[in-house]
Amino acid sequence: MSGMGTIFAVGDIHGTFDKLTLMLDRLVIDWAQDTLLFIGDYIDRGPQPFEVVERLVELRKQHPSTVFIRGNHEDMLLNYLAGRDPFLYLANGGQSTLDAYATRRRDTGAPLIPEAHIDFFESTVLYHQTEMFIFVHAGLRPKVPLRKQLTEDLLWIREDFIRSSYDFGRVVVFGHTPFSEPFVGRNKIGIDTGAVYGNKLTCVELPSMVFHQV
Repeated sequence: MSGMGTIFAVGDIHGTFDKLTLMLDRLVIDWAQDTLLFIGDYIDRGPQPFEVVERLVELRKQHPSTVFIRGNHEDMLLNYLAGRDPFLYLANGGQSTLDAYATRRRDTGAPLIPEAHIDFFESTVLYHQTEMFIFVHAGLRPKVPLRKQLTEDLLWIREDFIRSSYDFGRVVVFGHTPFSEPFVGRNKIGIDTGAVYGNKLTCVELPSMVFHQV
């Protein structure tokens, strides 16, 4: 649970480092009481996944209260590195991230993914909740209590969640499914606006429901 204060929740970045930089420059955050939260999918498909993660790692050092949700792409990468489901990751844009990291490797003896980046991926959380909101990458399975949600649904669910009118007790803020504009429903807010597909990167400021876009 989090206390009071403004929450700035940023949608799927997918390696769009320039948009992330512009967004962070734009947001006016009171670090003593506000919360900055990222909804997951920091890597894959976009041109600069290494730089994105490097910036987020530094941000976590500067502001340990920042919340990083795990996206399905971070989960796929961790599985890939552990030797599980390698083809699933490669089929979902993972090769671009592996190639980007390979070009940044300083010498042939260095690991492909820096330890600090792996620590970052492993430290991400599956969801975060406050008195008013639940933040999760993909969504929730209707009629299932939060603590009993399957990891697969938290990371991958789409239509069964988006089309549902089920009341989860809090407004669910999610990414994963890209919309041309933020999706605002009675019980959910979608903030993946397809930054990696040439559209905008979106941040929602809560509880005021102000949208910031770059």
